Amino acid sequence: MAIDISFLPQLNRLSLLVKKRITSTMAGTRPSIAKGRGLTITDYRQYTKGDDIRFLDWRLYARTDKDYIKLFEEDRSLTTHIILDRSTSMDFGNKRTKFEYGAMLGLAFAYLTQRHNDKFVFSTFAEDLTFLRPSKGMSQIASIVESLKKSQVKGESRFEYSMRRYKELIHSKSVVIVISDFLINGEEIRKGLLRLGAKNEIKIIQVLDRDEVELKIEGDVNLHDAESNTVLRTYISKRLRQTYQGKLNEHTEQVQDLCNKAGAHFHQVVTDVDIFENFYRIIRMP
Repeated sequence: MAIDISFLPQLNRLSLLVKKRITSTMAGTRPSIAKGRGLTITDYRQYTKGDDIRFLDWRLYARTDKDYIKLFEEDRSLTTHIILDRSTSMDFGNKRTKFEYGAMLGLAFAYLTQRHNDKFVFSTFAEDLTFLRPSKGMSQIASIVESLKKSQVKGESRFEYSMRRYKELIHSKSVVIVISDFLINGEEIRKGLLRLGAKNEIKIIQVLDRDEVELKIEGDVNLHDAESNTVLRTYISKRLRQTYQGKLNEHTEQVQDLCNKAGAHFHQVVTDVDIFENFYRIIRMP
């Protein structure tokens, strides 16, 4: 499997831009306040029954003879969830398959997340979810690469089911990045996006091969559906190519519209474009 990570060091120059995006995402409309230790004190409030007495300010009590609890600004850390489609339709491409290209995009997000000492979770889905469990330390990326190389790219894409299962694992505001060709029924996509929740920042990245974007074949051909394993013999005329192009554009517009309604950011990439160029374009956009 051709998963090339030699481009990752090039991403170091994007580190500041990504950090700015993450900080902006986490800021929200007001800072998060939580009790804790080793954090910045932001305010006080009167002690009430049930409060942890460890956070009583005894110096303030000595001056005022009143019990006050310290309030702290929460140490904000954002988890990035990277979810990559490994269904059969992703095993398509000339020099590099859509799965391999999508894996490289996912690894780019993981690499920069790790550089900022933030947490990432890398998973794949088709008919079910698979969680890639990396080793500790700086070898995490290499560990994920090896797991991806061993992944079996097969089966149908059960998007809504997979997102429903994944939502159970997200317990705080997060960045969720889903990478797929999204050649999936629109209703399935709509339900899956709703499962991810409105509080998270959701990035939807549609990966397509150039031969899918620009159908160039003509004449008698056997069309093989990779996921259903059915074969259709047909004649591809210029008119049929135009019809196909219209249907693909219509589906892409539908996916983008569904993302807009769900508050998700939609990006489309084609696998013959330089990986760094596509990644830079994605992180520059909201």
